[in-house]
Amino acid sequence: MAKPVTGPEIERLIQILARLPGLGPRSARRAALHLIKKKETLLGPLSIAASDALERVKECKTCGNVDTSDPCVICTDPRRENATLVIVEDVADLWALERANAINCKYHVLGGTLSPLDGIGPDDLNIASLVSRVSNPDNDIKEVIIAVNATVEGQTTAHYITDQLEGIDVRITRLAHGVPVGGELDYLDEGTLTAAIKSRSDF
Repeated sequence: MAKPVTGPEIERLIQILARLPGLGPRSARRAALHLIKKKETLLGPLSIAASDALERVKECKTCGNVDTSDPCVICTDPRRENATLVIVEDVADLWALERANAINCKYHVLGGTLSPLDGIGPDDLNIASLVSRVSNPDNDIKEVIIAVNATVEGQTTAHYITDQLEGIDVRITRLAHGVPVGGELDYLDEGTLTAAIKSRSDF
């Protein structure tokens, strides 16, 4: 049996870091060692930031975003366009759209996608609150943009949401699929090329 090379505190730090996306045991050990070597400038501030986040961060009951306030800063921003609502799978997708600065609207985070094989049904996602939000005339929502991933689960979820919103006077759109900016046809998969052809527009 291999002898332990670190104390239990360091091992616990490594094990927690290894749970993060993109970090395996080896990467977690390197990250832990780097944090320990930079205790004053990294480990200390990280500990304080993590403690503050644990205490103050909450989920917005309106849209599902995470913030230190509820409603979140996006929902309470008067400069946002209220008539357009973008539906995303996860908070990471919301943040990605915000980084791109592509649209100035409000969002609704589903919290995942429908996946019967994984036991994730409509009641496990923020779909009921979405329908209630869109159908409320006080919100004055005119367009819903379904910005889910182009996966089987994502498209299944998109179709389900469309069915749930049927009968509500709102325009339902989805993100275009096809050739990315700067993309070369030779490097694209068949599904992307097919979607690009079907989604072609006037030049």
